[in-house]
Amino acid sequence: MPTIDTERFRLRNFVAKLIELGECEVRNEPIDLVEVGAALDGNPQAVLFKAAGPEKAELVGNVMGSRKRLALALDTDERDLLGTLNRRLNKLQPPQKVSSQQAPVQQVVLKDDQADLCALPVHLQHGADGAPYISAGIDYALFPGTGFTNVGCRRIMLRGPRQAGVDLIAPSDMRAIYLEAAARKEPVPVAYAIGSHPADFLAAMTALPNVNELDIVGALRDRPVPVVKCVTSDIYVPADAEYVIEGVLDPAGHVEPEGPFGEYVGYYGVVKRNPVLHITAITHREDALFQTLTISGRSLRHTDTTQLSAMKTESAAWAALMASVREPVAVYATSSSGGMYNVRVSLRQRVPGDAKNAIAAVFGSHAEAKHVFVFDDDIDVFSDAEADWAFATRFQADRDLIAGSGFRVVPLDPSLGGARTGAKLGFDCTIPFGKTNSFEFSVPTPPAAKKAARYKSAAEALAAAPASFLELMAALGSKDGREVVRELDGLYAEKRLGRNDDGRYVLKSEPSP
Repeated sequence: MPTIDTERFRLRNFVAKLIELGECEVRNEPIDLVEVGAALDGNPQAVLFKAAGPEKAELVGNVMGSRKRLALALDTDERDLLGTLNRRLNKLQPPQKVSSQQAPVQQVVLKDDQADLCALPVHLQHGADGAPYISAGIDYALFPGTGFTNVGCRRIMLRGPRQAGVDLIAPSDMRAIYLEAAARKEPVPVAYAIGSHPADFLAAMTALPNVNELDIVGALRDRPVPVVKCVTSDIYVPADAEYVIEGVLDPAGHVEPEGPFGEYVGYYGVVKRNPVLHITAITHREDALFQTLTISGRSLRHTDTTQLSAMKTESAAWAALMASVREPVAVYATSSSGGMYNVRVSLRQRVPGDAKNAIAAVFGSHAEAKHVFVFDDDIDVFSDAEADWAFATRFQADRDLIAGSGFRVVPLDPSLGGARTGAKLGFDCTIPFGKTNSFEFSVPTPPAAKKAARYKSAAEALAAAPASFLELMAALGSKDGREVVRELDGLYAEKRLGRNDDGRYVLKSEPSP
């Protein structure tokens, strides 16, 4: 079999890069698992714990808790992250199969009673959570009848050493696969990679129709992903992962009380009913690094889940904009709103109505945005200050507010009060069409004199053409301006000086009586 690089996209190697760049702090001292959540909560950096729990396990958290770190994972910068993601998705990369001997993730194979979830460094993430959660699970399952692999993100609540609850409430391909099998009373084989490169998480958040989603993983890595067959099923999983948990979902249906859990919108989710996962095997690298994601709390912008959600939102919004307006420029989903609810768009208006078309397009897209702000292309949508300024000075509520109700919504929004549909708001924060170059919307800048024809006096310069004060300074070679004021004062006294509507000085042909 061909030689495959199983280290380039290893999580541990990416964490080493973050440490080198000052994006990850290292905690060598022992830490109890119950204290891990507090160490990660609101932390702007990733954290590598070298001795977590009584086993002194290695555990890393908050790896994707900033847009910068996601950009580093795709070898780009924060502003071009969406562009890089879209460009890579245009070139799907089929996986390359490797043998068990070539797969680091199967260096250690645990089956039967040895496959113990409670032996992993799984911690209680929030104070009211129902149990410790595996939050960094990327699930792999087979689409029935196609041979294609579905890839998604799912949380796992520990119920015992070999059983867990898996969140399958929200509409998803994985839920559809499960419900179809459960209707036939058949278990669903599934595998969860724990400890994955950020590109794999971005792929898991991406949905493309009628493709093997392992091809999407390869696309976002920008090279084929090496995959190995699971030891207890026919599912293929990344051979370079840190851990893989194999199991089957019980066909009994949504019977397991799962939750509460601190959700990515910043509030608790209530107890729900979900399927039971039965563990069949755990495989891992010999020096495996366990991973946990940060979710919920007051500092949403520093969590893995909101950064990942933001990219999913931006990608969906961009696709809708490309079909509805000619020149979208940028899209930014704010991580502080959960990476979904507040979306900023900038565009170049070509025809009247472009801004409102953009709002409508994002409303109807899979972005699930609740509030959409549209700006001209001179506004940096990544800047809170610029967005706030444009909102304050270019928006009139009776003219520029678009409100609608009855839209599809994300049920986790507590403001819905249990409703199954909700309202959306659009804010047209653009300059009225055709007035972009008007003086009242011109942004003041410091004076910068241009080269101009020289004249001996202000009167001689104004005799040639009306001029602004700065143009007069340039015409007279002045770097001060006060001597120009003195000359103008004399012209005022002679009643020879006037002003145009645009503020330029003009020389009257005859002194006023």
